[in-house]
Amino acid sequence: MQRRTFLQLLTIPAVAQVLAACGDDKKAKADPDNGASSLRGDAPRVTTGADPTAAAAAINAFADDLFLHLTTVDPVANLVFSPASIALALAMTSAGAKGKTLQEMDTVLHITDPVAIHRSMNGLSASLDATNRSQDNTGDGGTGVSEVQLSIANSLWGQAGLNFEQAFLDLLSSEYGAGMELVDYMADPEAARQAINGWVATETHDRIPELLAAGVITGATRLTLVNAIYLKANWFDTFEKLQTAKAAFAAPGGEVEVDMMHTSRTLGYALGAGWQAVELPYVFNELAMVVAVGDAADTLMPTIGDVTGSLTERPVELGFPKFDIETAVSLADTLKEMGMPTPFLDGEADFSGMTTEEQLLIGDVIHQANITVDEEGTEAAAATAVVMIATSAPLPQEPVTLVVDRPFTFWLRARSTGAVVFMGRINDPSATRG
Repeated sequence: MQRRTFLQLLTIPAVAQVLAACGDDKKAKADPDNGASSLRGDAPRVTTGADPTAAAAAINAFADDLFLHLTTVDPVANLVFSPASIALALAMTSAGAKGKTLQEMDTVLHITDPVAIHRSMNGLSASLDATNRSQDNTGDGGTGVSEVQLSIANSLWGQAGLNFEQAFLDLLSSEYGAGMELVDYMADPEAARQAINGWVATETHDRIPELLAAGVITGATRLTLVNAIYLKANWFDTFEKLQTAKAAFAAPGGEVEVDMMHTSRTLGYALGAGWQAVELPYVFNELAMVVAVGDAADTLMPTIGDVTGSLTERPVELGFPKFDIETAVSLADTLKEMGMPTPFLDGEADFSGMTTEEQLLIGDVIHQANITVDEEGTEAAAATAVVMIATSAPLPQEPVTLVVDRPFTFWLRARSTGAVVFMGRINDPSATRG
């Protein structure tokens, strides 16, 4: 079996960290001769007063739009992506955009206040960081450690010697906690690519070992904004491994055999027009996976808002397949189709908020994500890279039975904000990433 299932094989990267300062009042300059290897903005990270509500709403609306586009590209492929990672990377990029370029990016990202969104993204990152917890179960007579690990990292990789606007660097520093690493794309693009890939591999615990494929970074690259997200979380109630059994799953290409987990417990449950859904909480109840399955292949599936607005607690006898999938995709064409072509256009893109020394445009937006779900819980990772180049997502209380033995949609969300961190579509759980 191949290691990865791809919509398109390109690579991985992602979102942005903070940029730096070393020059006059308006610009920061990285001097390749001064021995510095990184820059940081003058502004410290803002740690209070950041409301995540606007960011969560924007990310979820963007997730719905992007999901429709990606599932249209290949309706039968498995899909996993992180709307949070992609939105964070593009929001950081928008911090250096102006005019029509900024307007299109804000529209696609469902950003209504281009100034306030950065503080809200900061608040969302802090809120997600706060879900990290661990608990030693041996003191209560149990075994092992229950934990939630959720980390979000941003980084910026800029051309050494190129002047970057101080306001841009300070904004990324204060709201995204990102610093700029200096590389020399012009002299050695391959070394820059390997450095970025190494950073992503570390931040994703080696679940994404090669973010950027050979050839994505070239001598024309001037800046790469990268975001990486890693998640590892135990279920609130684990599935008994002895109850996992082989079962049939109605994949689009025909019936396949999968490992079906089983449990009987009280869960959040929703019933809609031709679909059913359940919410599976992770330990500490701060994160949850929501799963929706249609009664038929052509069922119009709900949005995450449709499901969460209808959830009620009730006994459920659940069958749910284990799965282990990965998606890697270039989002450039998709984002253009969604309404932001100008940021990619030579001679029209306006990223003068980043630098006025050269005219920059987005060369590519590369995203990779993977997710593994089993009896113990979930492990997942995602990375997004925005590559900037120089021009030339009351019922009766009798137990219901839900066997997820046909294609289903899933959302992994933070309960406090509702923000969708991972989203996807499973058409064939037997097709693993290896």
